Amino acid sequence: MSYQTNIVNETKKNKNFRTVLFTGGRSQLVVMSIPPGGEIGEETHPHVEQTLFFLSGSGKAVLNGKETKISAGDAVVVTPGTKHNFLNTGEGDLKVYTVYAPPNHFDGRIHKTKADADADVADEEFGNQVK
Repeated sequence: MSYQTNIVNETKKNKNFRTVLFTGGRSQLVVMSIPPGGEIGEETHPHVEQTLFFLSGSGKAVLNGKETKISAGDAVVVTPGTKHNFLNTGEGDLKVYTVYAPPNHFDGRIHKTKADADADVADEEFGNQVK
């Protein structure tokens, strides 16, 4: 069960808030597009490590209350138990690809908007039950 793609192209063409591209036994590949003024949303993953790669755009990372700027080319590793959020402070979409280990969302799940993601109680519960 392997997967191959051009992640730069997948991230650029993604217009959804979140699209799960691949879910393996121990990790998950997701692309995100955060509109200007938008955010991923504050959250904490008790048992999941998340590595985010910022392809384009600019914004700020908030990790356990500490704010830093992020821009194209940056990577951020969020270790389990870290309260985090990422906000788009730029004029264009903040394009992100991220790896969760272990998986944090249902395989193949697509959320067109943050509101769709927030309303998906089942997907949120899936992430909360990861051990």
